[in-house]
Amino acid sequence: MAMDNAYLMQFVDETSFYNRIVLSHLLPSSMWEHLPHFLQTWLRNYLAGNLLYFISGFLWCFYIYYLKLNVYLPQDAIPTRQAMLLQINVAVKAMPCYTLLPTVSEYMIESGWTKCYSRVGEVSWILYFVSIATYLVLVEFGIYWMHRELHDIKPLYKHLHATHHIYNKQNTLSPFAGLAFHPVDGILQALPHVLALFIVPIHFTTHLGLLFMEAIWTANIHDCIHGNIWPVMGAGYHTIHHTTYKHNYGHYTIWMDWMFGSLRDPLLEEVNN
Repeated sequence: MAMDNAYLMQFVDETSFYNRIVLSHLLPSSMWEHLPHFLQTWLRNYLAGNLLYFISGFLWCFYIYYLKLNVYLPQDAIPTRQAMLLQINVAVKAMPCYTLLPTVSEYMIESGWTKCYSRVGEVSWILYFVSIATYLVLVEFGIYWMHRELHDIKPLYKHLHATHHIYNKQNTLSPFAGLAFHPVDGILQALPHVLALFIVPIHFTTHLGLLFMEAIWTANIHDCIHGNIWPVMGAGYHTIHHTTYKHNYGHYTIWMDWMFGSLRDPLLEEVNN
């Protein structure tokens, strides 16, 4: 799709709208209105990312560790407050870097470098959903191999991914571990979301929504509760990943692990144990 300046301005107008919604409700106008558009966008992503991380994390912990105590997890499987505070500390330090990635992706979209389109009505509903499915398959493939290489390439594991794998037992994992990465590690694992923009036509706001849904999804797969919903790569699978280090690298589904021989089923683990 050829994009002229008038069309590209639709993306700028849309990001400016999102900036105003978030920043005007969280900060005095004197703190952000004078900032360049790129910095406004980063500040919006940073504040929204923190809110999403803390709200989803606290609500999920309150539900599974307090309201449903001994329903989903026994008392001895609940992580300590110290472990969760450590995870929060790692995530908060990395958040400025994490939120730089969607900011850069929005800049590239506004510049016309990607295949993003501005309005859902520009394509048919069939193409809209086919594009989302294709986008998610590419993201799943990219995250699987990025995650696997972060384990297989020893310097990458030692200097980047090991930060996340200090949480290697059920009673050390919590929803707050979902974003407790070295900042470069977190960016690398989210990078397929951005690379897919150059391959698949995707609706701009849908892309942003999927990218920020990562915060909720990663909280979910670190709660150690096996939902057993095929073919979802739920927390039961991901807990095995944290304890064996060589299985279940996938993100949303088990398909990539099944295709490339790294799948380990938590139900079979229970039978064997």
